[in-house]
Amino acid sequence: MPQNRRPARPSPEDSLAQAALPAAPDLAAIVAAWLARLRCERRLAGHTLEAYGRDVRQFLAFLSERFDAPPGKADFVGLVTGDLRAFLARRRAEGIDGRSLQRALSALRSLARHCEREGFGTASAFAAIRAPRAARRLPRPLAVADAKAVATTAVRAGEAREPWILARDAAVLALCYGAGLRIGEALSIRRADAPIGDVDAITVLGKGAKTRQAPIIAPVRAAIEDYLALCPYVLEPDGPLFVGAKGGPLSPRILQLAMERLRGALGLPDSATPHALRHSFATHLLARGGDLRTIQELLGHASLSTTQIYTAVDGARLLAAYRAAHPRA
Repeated sequence: MPQNRRPARPSPEDSLAQAALPAAPDLAAIVAAWLARLRCERRLAGHTLEAYGRDVRQFLAFLSERFDAPPGKADFVGLVTGDLRAFLARRRAEGIDGRSLQRALSALRSLARHCEREGFGTASAFAAIRAPRAARRLPRPLAVADAKAVATTAVRAGEAREPWILARDAAVLALCYGAGLRIGEALSIRRADAPIGDVDAITVLGKGAKTRQAPIIAPVRAAIEDYLALCPYVLEPDGPLFVGAKGGPLSPRILQLAMERLRGALGLPDSATPHALRHSFATHLLARGGDLRTIQELLGHASLSTTQIYTAVDGARLLAAYRAAHPRA
């Protein structure tokens, strides 16, 4: 059966070019080359590149307003700390949180380093300004029973949807919780690499084009086998394992909508998303005595400090249980 093909996604530098970057031609060319380098050499994730592109566009639009003209290469290199502080203050007043401001400053510093590397001059203002503080947000995992429930078809049995679609959604969510995969990682699995039968691990391509081994436990393999048994399409070996209702690639948005329905059925908070299942995977492993280094490898975190945030989550959970149960707490 023919599959629907979605048009190729434009690169971040193409998107910026199509949207008429608010900068003089010399600086616009530098920004495009910088994004191309990040994509080809640094291999940053697509969402990160898009976010960096938006941040730079917003900054250049701010400079255009501040200077009454689109900024050029010399304007960018000659910026002073007051220009940066004014931009960050404007964004803060617009309701942008500290974490997003940190990312914006990181993007601008990266562009400044690119300018220096290419011999366009040193934009010293970016190194002189301190990054804004960001409130520490702890991941919000699901309870064990709820995480198990969303990875089954039983909760959605009353929906007017085809059984194979319910089985597909359950299989993808089972991968997020049972293997700690990001939703994009689960949807990138090819049919030929489906972890079924005796296959108890898969190679996952994560952020930054880094690969890792993800063990697949028996209940997750069973969920995928149930989906394949019901799927009405003939899946090509090199094609996606999980397909949409018309046989084309499955959009992450479909899984987000499925989680919205599950939240309503189970009475879960808005924080219960497909990515929260990945948080649940790490938190529940840690609660059962999992080693931090092992969890870091399973999640594909580049730094152990990223994984250590789950110790705070588990500690907060234990303290809440202590306060609720101890007679003198």
